[in-house]
Amino acid sequence: MKQRSTLPPTEELKTKSLRIVPPSGLGVWLTGLTAAAMSFLAVFAMALALTAGLVAQNWSSELQGRATIRILPSNENSAQQLDMLLQILAQTPGILKAQPLDSATQTALLAPWLGDDIPFDALPLPQLLDVTYAGERYDFEGLRLRLAAELPDAIIDDHMQFRGPILAAAQQLRWLGYGALGLILSVTAMMVVLAANAALAANGTVIKVLQLVGATDRYIVRAFVRRFALRAFLGACFGCLCAVLALHYMPKVAENSAFLRAFGFVQGQWIWPVALPFFVAGIAYIATRWAGYRKLKELI
Repeated sequence: MKQRSTLPPTEELKTKSLRIVPPSGLGVWLTGLTAAAMSFLAVFAMALALTAGLVAQNWSSELQGRATIRILPSNENSAQQLDMLLQILAQTPGILKAQPLDSATQTALLAPWLGDDIPFDALPLPQLLDVTYAGERYDFEGLRLRLAAELPDAIIDDHMQFRGPILAAAQQLRWLGYGALGLILSVTAMMVVLAANAALAANGTVIKVLQLVGATDRYIVRAFVRRFALRAFLGACFGCLCAVLALHYMPKVAENSAFLRAFGFVQGQWIWPVALPFFVAGIAYIATRWAGYRKLKELI
């Protein structure tokens, strides 16, 4: 005597519809492997875009409202030149703070670039001042002209000469990461469409029989959608997990590095790799649904 199913009607219908699609095969495995590989690359593309944006933001915030004045070493009394410069800055509207850097601080700034074994005491290092200003009242060009006339050995730098290109490059790198992410997701959708078409074509005879006995297109397509979306989700989870582990074991950047930042995600940005498998499953759902209805029209 045939045993009757104990599943609810809806679940029993879903279970029967899944039997149309074989649980293994080239199309199903191709979907999982594609989702895993593309998700792995997508995590790195997101990390690239977010890290580049963070670098641009940090550089903009750290150097905003800051300038550096250096007094070139000369035969004149450097202490007298420094006092004269501080008097000029005190009379300049918009200057909030002018802090001379001692020799130890300047040596610490040069050590990462020149090495610790350089005899800095024997080098004719310029005297540096860290200047903080208020942008709405600060006249950079006026201060530059006054220093050129009264104190020619003092040169002011508002960091825009090298900050501008670096910020522009960071923004371009950010958009490059977003573009790569969009390309990766597009390729994922195309691969899922190809795999779904292959699976539908391989089961063409079964699909025609189902249509003859009254199965609707929605019933048939739902079986492929569920199978491919599930495989895409599982593959994306595996790919994201591998990418996160790879990011975790990447070489760390020194905490005192003023230019570079750690490559990866920080704080709330971790929501993106967590949400990526669901997004990939949604792409697989839409792509398989579109490919399924399109293929069924060809089989009629």
